[in-house]
Parts: sequence; C-alpha cells; structure tokens
Amino acid sequence: MAKENKDLDVSSVEQIENVQESKTRQILRKIKDSIYQKPEKPTNVWHLLTNLNNTQRITFAAAFFGWTLDAFDFFSVTLTATSIAKDFGVEPSDVTSAITTTLMLRPIGALIFGALADKYGRRWPLMIDIVLYSIINMASGFAPNLQTFIGLRAVFGIAMGGEWGLGASLALESLPVEARGLFSGIYQQGYATGYLLATVANYGVVRNGSSWRVLFWVGAAFALLAVIIRFWVPESEPFEKTKEARKILGRSIFKETWVVIKKHWLRLIYMVILMAFMNFLSHGSQDLYPTFLQTQLGYDNDQKTATSVIYNFGAICGGTIVGYYSNYFGRRFCIAVCAILTGAFIPLWAFGPNIQSLQFGAFALQFFVQGAWGVIPAHINELAPPAFRGLMPGLAYQLGNLISAASSQIQAVIGENNPIKNEDGSYRLDSDGKNIANYGLTQAIFMGCVCACLIITVLVGKEERNRDFGVVELEDDRSGRAVGPAEITELSMEQGRPPTSNEEKEPRSGQSTVQ
Repeated sequence: MAKENKDLDVSSVEQIENVQESKTRQILRKIKDSIYQKPEKPTNVWHLLTNLNNTQRITFAAAFFGWTLDAFDFFSVTLTATSIAKDFGVEPSDVTSAITTTLMLRPIGALIFGALADKYGRRWPLMIDIVLYSIINMASGFAPNLQTFIGLRAVFGIAMGGEWGLGASLALESLPVEARGLFSGIYQQGYATGYLLATVANYGVVRNGSSWRVLFWVGAAFALLAVIIRFWVPESEPFEKTKEARKILGRSIFKETWVVIKKHWLRLIYMVILMAFMNFLSHGSQDLYPTFLQTQLGYDNDQKTATSVIYNFGAICGGTIVGYYSNYFGRRFCIAVCAILTGAFIPLWAFGPNIQSLQFGAFALQFFVQGAWGVIPAHINELAPPAFRGLMPGLAYQLGNLISAASSQIQAVIGENNPIKNEDGSYRLDSDGKNIANYGLTQAIFMGCVCACLIITVLVGKEERNRDFGVVELEDDRSGRAVGPAEITELSMEQGRPPTSNEEKEPRSGQSTVQ
C-alpha cells in the first residue's frame, strides 16, 4: 500500500512538472510568435516599384530628396572635422561638439514642425523647413570662428529636426500597405545617399585644394532644389481626413494631444528609448569613423573616401533589402537580427589588419546598421497614434537623437584620453608629435554595448505591422477607445453633413496585422 502511494506521489509530481513545462512552452511560444511569424509570400519588388501612380511617385521622390540633402548638410561637418579643427586651431573633439549641438536641438525642430504638420498639413511646413536649413548651412560656410560655427549648427539642428518625421509621414501615408516596407527602407537610405554624395563632394573639394567651406555652400545650393520639387506635391490625404474628423467631433488639436498623452504615454516612452538606441547605433558607427581612418590609421584622403563610399553602398543595400523583408518577417524580428549581425562584424570593422579588410567590415556592418534603420520609418509610423503621425515619429526620433547626441564626442574624448601606446609603454606619436587617440577600441566597445541594449529593447516592444494608414481614428477620452470611421460617419450624418472621405472601407485582408 505504501508502495502504491509512493508511485502515486511520483506520478503526481511528473504531471505537475509536465503542466509547468507546458506553461513555460506556451509563454516561450507566445514570445516567439510576437517577434516572428511565418511570412506571407512576398510581393514582387518590380511590381511594387512600378505600380505607383504619379502622385505617389512625386510625393515619395520629394520626401526622399529632402532627407538626402538634409543628411548631406549634416555629414558635411563629420567629413571636414579635421580640416575645420586645423582652420580654427582646435582639437577634432572640439569640432565634434558642433555635431552634438546639432543633434541635441533637433527635438525642438521636430516638436515645432511636427505640431504645425498635424495642425496645418505636411506640405508647407516641409517647404519652410528645407528653405531654413539651406540658408543656415550656407551661412555655416562663412563662420569666422568655432563659436559662430557651433551657433549656426545649433540653429541648423532645429531646422533639420523637422525633416525626417514630416517626410516619412508624407511619403508612407501616400503608399500602398504592401509597398510600405520596401519604400521605408529606400526612404531611410536617403540618409546614406546624402552621406555618399557629401563624401564624393568632399573628395572633389580636397583634391582641388579648396576650403572646407565650399562643401557647405554646395549643400545649400542642392537643398534649395528640393523646394521646387515640393511645389507639385499634394497634401497628405490621411491628414485631410483627420482634419475633417476633428471638425466633426468638435475636437481641438490641443485636446487631442492631451488625450493621446494620457492614453499612450507608455508607448511614447518606448518609442523614444527605441530611437535612442537606434541613433546610438548609427552615430556610434558613422560620425567618428572618417576621423579614425585618417588620424589613427593614417590613411590618406583617397583611401578614406573609398572606404566611405563602400560602406555607404552597404548601407543603401541593407536598408532597402531588410526594409522590404520586414513587411513579411516582422519589424522587430528584422531589427533584432540586424543588431546581432552588426555585433558580429565589429572586430573586422574596427581592427581589420589592412584597408581591404576594414572596407569589407565597414560594408557589412553598415549593411546591418542601416538594415535595422530601413525598418524604422514604417515601424515608428505604425506605432504612432494616427492623429499625430506628423508629430510623434519625428519627435520620438529626435528625442532619441538628443539622448545619443554626444556619441561622437564621447568616443573622441575617451579615445584622446587613452592614446595608443607602443610595446615599450611609450605613447605613439603622429607626424606633428602629438599622441594618437585610440578611436578604434573606443568605437568597438561602444558599439558592442549599443547592440546588446538594442536587442533587449526590441524584444520587449510591440509592433503594428502593416497598419492601414487610410483609416482615421481619434481618441475618445471618455470611453477609452478609438473613435473610428463608422462613428465619425454617424456623427457627420447626425450633423446634417454629406458623407465625407472619412467613410472608410474595411482594411483589406492582410493589411492590418496587430501584434
């Protein structure tokens, strides 16, 4: 009898363990399914590229062109930091403070221009923004000293802060859902394209023995061309629908803002944290790298330029390809995989034994860095409350920039304070008799930490892949739920208004996948 009881006890324990194991498996499966789902069959890329109407093409081209030239102007400082330092008689780390200042003030621009975009539309705030940063960039080329230069870059940061969020919203709101991932990747690589163009232009400036100032004047002239293109860009249709819905509900934008913050404050904080690590990822791998190649490794301008061209091509390829596949594999899954593979290529990127290995490492690392970034325009716009798609993506992006603003300066200062030593313990000196900063080790440790933090952030997040931007939703502060097109249409009819464009059809199958 005792033996039977003992057998029963053992059997009960095994059943309990099986139940616990089953629950654990369920939790793990739920986590896995929230990050990765079996992908649908991808739509042909050529079909997505050619199946746009003229309005969609010109809208996307204008947004892409504006972001490209914005990046051109920003990277003008990164590429000429050494020359500016010599001209003003300061250290490169002093010049990188201009980069820090630009990044720190971008949230102000995102707030100002984003709020204007959600109240008055995307088109005119974008045109004003691009004119402003073109003028400031031109003035930067006339700066007589470092203090004036930093002051001008501060104002440039405000103007630059308005470009990304407004451009991304305008571009993605006009596109079919099935094309969102691909064009998200292409749009974001306007950043790498701008970097590439700035690299080539700077190479020409250096080869001709011209001043670094010429690069800023060229960038300003190019940026003004974008204004002409944007005269043909129509206003965002989802914005027009949201504006009409606010009118029907008698809701001011200030009231809507308060309701959104009250209901979605946790999501907004998450968006800022995500964008902080994404900006650490890009600025930590890009801003100081040309200086590292030139001052620590001693490569000449031709080798530095060739390396920059190579890794920017890697960035463009990575952003476009990963952005496309994020429509099918999921946004967070693609970002996490890119962060892991970025970490895998850090040693070759920072410690490659020769220029060829460094170039391959830089190409691969930027492929995955910008691969993760190619997902972001779609992902962050899908997470944003619909009525604030002009403000929230750009503001989250630029607040993330604020947090990561000192990336290049932190790396530069730590590298300069820990110079390279020879085997005998003496400091290695450059041709001017100065210590050589250890930028390579500093960048490698920095990027390793960033990749680990980004993976954790992505795993605990949410996504709303392929959300339908055409469906207007405002926040109801009393019921705690979204006021959708059906309720808006009903109110419109009660008020004696004719049916409006807010009367939306249901999203097509597969267009709205909330995870």
